[in-house]
This record gives sequence, C-alpha cells and structure tokens, in this order.
Amino acid sequence: MPIDAAAALAAAPRTREIAWDHKDVLLYHLGIGAGVPATDPRELRYTLESQLHVLPSFATVAGGGAPGVTGGLSTPGVDVDLARVLHGGQRLRVHRPVPVTGRATAASRVTAVYDKGRAAVLVLRTEVTDADGPLWTDDAEIYVRGEGGWGGERGPSVRAAAAQGEPDAVVERVVREDQALLYRLCGDWNPLHADPAFAARAGFDRPVLHGLCTYGVTLKAVVDTLLDGDVTRVRDYRTRFTGVVYPGETLRVRMWRPEAGTVRVAVSVVMGVPPLERSREWGREDAAVLADTIVRYA
Repeated sequence: MPIDAAAALAAAPRTREIAWDHKDVLLYHLGIGAGVPATDPRELRYTLESQLHVLPSFATVAGGGAPGVTGGLSTPGVDVDLARVLHGGQRLRVHRPVPVTGRATAASRVTAVYDKGRAAVLVLRTEVTDADGPLWTDDAEIYVRGEGGWGGERGPSVRAAAAQGEPDAVVERVVREDQALLYRLCGDWNPLHADPAFAARAGFDRPVLHGLCTYGVTLKAVVDTLLDGDVTRVRDYRTRFTGVVYPGETLRVRMWRPEAGTVRVAVSVVMGVPPLERSREWGREDAAVLADTIVRYA
C-alpha cells in the first residue's frame, strides 16, 4: 500500500527554520500578477519596497521550500507518483500580519488521511511561529489519484452554501502565458507547471498554472476590490481547487458579501488569449476553477 495512513498520522512533526525578506515578497507578488499598471499607486503597494505590504497568501511560499502539496509526499508512510498528485484545497489562518522580513519556525505534520474510494486525500498542517508567537497556520489538502479504496475514513463532504443573488463585485484577471514560469521561482518546482511532456503524462494538454498562484490572484482581487487594499484585514482564507487554469487564460472572480466580515468567492475561466482561443472549444468558457472559497476579515 503506497499510503500507510497509520504511519503518516503517527509521524512526528517535521520542523524547519524559514526566512524571507522583501525580495521574496516582491517576487511572489509579481508571480501572482501584481504590478499592472506598473505605476498605479495601488499596485506599488505590492511592487515597491519602500511601500511594501505583504499579501497574506505569501505565507504559502515563505521560506522558499517545497509547498505543502509536495512537501507532504516526503512524510513517512507516503510513497506515491508525483504525476498522480493534485492540490485539492487550501486554508490559511493568519494570526498576525505577515512581516516584510521574517525568520520563523515551521512545523508540519499530516493531521488527516481520507479514503475517497478512487483517491486518497492527505491534510498537511503547517504551523509557523516566530519570536513573538504564532504567525499563521496553513492546511494543504493533497489529492492522490488511484490511491484510495483501503476502507479508511471517508472524511467530511459538506460544502459551503452557494452564494445567493447577484455578486457584489466581479473582476477579471488575465493570466500571462509565462505566469507559471515566473511563479515557480517562489519554490514550487513541480514539472507539471513547466514541462509539456510531464504535463501530458499527468493527463493535461499542456503545463497548468499552480493552484496556489490562482489562490493568490484571487485573494489579491478580493483585498483590492472589497477591503480597500488593506492586506492586514484578512484573517482566514480557504478554497477548494475544482479545475485547472492554463497560462494565457483569463479568470473571472465573483464576490459576494453575505454578512459582515465574510466574502464568498467563485472563480472561473473566461477564455484564453492567442494561442488559447480553444478555451471555448474545450468547453472551458466559465468553467469553475475555485469553489467553496471564503475570505474572513476584520
């Protein structure tokens, strides 16, 4: 059995020291499409070191190590083919604003292993603390195709209630053709996002955008549109990855404010730009890529 649930759950936390500075933050912001237009004061908050604010989703790459979706594969009891691995979901809880420069300790462990029948899902939790206490808690859901069926716990299946009525805001964000090549410099070297041959082996027409890149693009859209650009207001951000994004496509981000302190979000593909006009031919027009997406804020 490639996944030994008992061994994975019993494994001691893996601890590492992480550090980052303004260059890492700037690279991350550029990797999720910040800086357009380059001289817009609202964008300079993300791209100019003298005015720098840290988008909380930077936490998913802080320190430059392997992201949770691949880092979890080195856990005892887990021995799977990377080509079968997808990012199922992500949750980030921010305990304090993420500093521009930091040094912290990250402790990661598998907190759940679910048997979905045709697949297995592992939840890898990473808790990050610095000298002043907890900074953030990050949960990555690792979906492994073909590794279920051992009779284990199926896990939760409750989905967030769909937002009702017309959205309070709708924005579109173009994904550059080289976006995945830039974003991978933040530390996710999975060849699925750069190597056409590997992407084909994984069942995709071409390399796909990192799910965490879409995750960052979406949070930035929410912060800029509904939170007055104030990154420090974000407290909790979760999503479920339901489809892939190909570099060159355009994302449509719909946002609802059903109650104070909560934004519900739905993200879909609009269409591609040359040579990706085939988005419509592939039936991808308005295809969902993020679901059950909620941002909680102060």
